[in-house]
Formats: sequence, C-alpha cells, structure tokens
Amino acid sequence: MSWRIEVTHRSTYRYGRRVTGSYNEVRMTPQSADGQRVLEHRLTVAPLSPIMRFRDYWGTHVDVFDVHVPHTELDITMTSVVETSPPKARRAQASWTDLQSSSLCDAMAEFLAPTSFTAVDQIGREVAYSLRGKSTPDVVARALGEWTHEEMRYQPGTTQVSTPATEALTNRTGVCQDFAHVTIALARSLGIPARYVSGYLHPSPDTDLGELVWGQSHAWVELWTGEWRAFDPTNGATVGERHIVVGRGRDYGDVSPLRGIYQGGGGAALDVEVTLTRVG
Repeated sequence: MSWRIEVTHRSTYRYGRRVTGSYNEVRMTPQSADGQRVLEHRLTVAPLSPIMRFRDYWGTHVDVFDVHVPHTELDITMTSVVETSPPKARRAQASWTDLQSSSLCDAMAEFLAPTSFTAVDQIGREVAYSLRGKSTPDVVARALGEWTHEEMRYQPGTTQVSTPATEALTNRTGVCQDFAHVTIALARSLGIPARYVSGYLHPSPDTDLGELVWGQSHAWVELWTGEWRAFDPTNGATVGERHIVVGRGRDYGDVSPLRGIYQGGGGAALDVEVTLTRVG
C-alpha cells in the first residue's frame, strides 16, 4: 500500500559574527521517479534570496542561492509531500560472469571504483569474500547488507561526516552514513556495483494519519545484481514505502544536503530539525 508523507527539513546556521556573503547548494528535494512521486514542494530561505535549480551529474535536484546582505543567521526550510510505493518484485538477476563482463564494468565504472569514503582494506576484503561463497550476486548483495546490520552498532557521535568505511568497519560503530559506506565498500570489493542513496525514513510502520514524528536525514544503498536493488543496512530491511529518495551517488560526498562557503562569520553552529507526518 502506498503512503503519502509530509517531510519538513529545517537547517539553521548561527554565526559567531556577522556574515557579509554566502554561497550555498542544497540537496533536499525528493525525486519523482522509481515508484515515488512528489505532490507538493517548497524551499524557503531567510534572509530572502532568489533560488535557482538544476540537476547535477547524478540526477539530484540542486537548489543554489547567494546571500549578499549581512546576517548572523541563515535558515533553510524544505517541505514536501511525497507519495511512495512498496518495493517491486525483482525480475532480472545477473551472474558473477555477467558482473565481470567488460561492457558492464565500463558502464558501472563509477559505482565499482573505491572512493575516499568507500575504500576497502584487508579486513573488509576478508569479510566480503567470506560471504561470497557459491551464492549468486543477488543473494550475496542482501547478505552484505545484513552482515553490516548485524555486526555494526548504531552509535551517534563515534564517527564524523568525513569518516571512511575502513575506520567504521574496524570500530564496528557509526550511523546510517557509515552503514551505507561499509556495505558499498564490501560490495565493490566483490565487483558488485553499489551506490549511496540519501533521503528520509519515516521511523514508525504503525503511525497514525496526521501524527507528527521527529526524524532525521537517512542513508541506504542500492546494489546492482541485474537491476538496482535497494537495501537499508542500518535497519536490516528492504527499502519500502517509508523511505523517501532525495539523491544518489558514489558516496555521501555526492549527495550532502548542504554545501557552501561564506565570508566572515567567525565560526558557525548548525541546528537541524526533521519532522515527518503520514498524511495518506
């Protein structure tokens, strides 16, 4: 059964001193694709600034704006109503031979190569190859996500946005970003194309209509085993109607919600609030 979810994401920067100018990119807009449809959307910025939009190389909506009036606070608020659908039954399944073909390796090169976030070390390689066995890529793909869910501990504050998969894997702790990076690193070490997905997750499958709940940005993975297969390693679950897709890329660096530079300021504190309400 499909859901309709209203999500509000508010980010507020508070600066130690007056900022004279800032230049910003925002990746918060949900996508209308792959069983998901945006019904309403608005983005507001204070101080008021004109906003331009484009799609980046990965297909993510990017809102860009400059602020040229002095300010000590910058507020960015995104509100969307999104209709989501349950996961579709998988059809195509690739073999290990298919994944090793030169044509596929060329087409998926960006999702097979390690990045600074998703490099793998000897520990990771040993884990990945222990799960490969004689199973098909489709079975192994899910096993990789389940292993990450079972072996890593969700613990905020133990990692930062710059933490690589190797460190998170060694310490076996992290947040959704780290769970995604570890799963991607393991998959790519076996030649399974993998990409990072950013978005939102409604935390309660049994929520009442109109009930507002506090949430946060979320991350999961898609692994290619004949077609893209989504899995949420943080929750050890298939991605479904409670997930809202914002962007896809090689890793967090391609889809970070906020990016920019500013002049002045003397340091900044960031407050983030995310609320989700099932409205249908």
